[in-house]
Amino acid sequence: MPEEPEGKPPVVTPARVVIALCLVAPFVAMLWVGSYAKTDPAFIGIPFFYWYQMLWVLISTALTMVAYKLWQRDQRARKGGASA
Repeated sequence: MPEEPEGKPPVVTPARVVIALCLVAPFVAMLWVGSYAKTDPAFIGIPFFYWYQMLWVLISTALTMVAYKLWQRDQRARKGGASA
């Protein structure tokens, strides 16, 4: 089994696991239809089915931004740059 060259960080890092979770969470939430296929509780007259999905649009945007920032930090760290 070939060994990893010295000085290279491992491919699977905690940051990359968090990135993957941020990107997979919206898919899991939307594919699990049974969790939101109902009308109650309504929010300002909008059935739960609709506002739950619209809420996930905002949550997905935030999670994608977090994943992108973590990816940038991970790439800088792998190249030996400063991580800020």
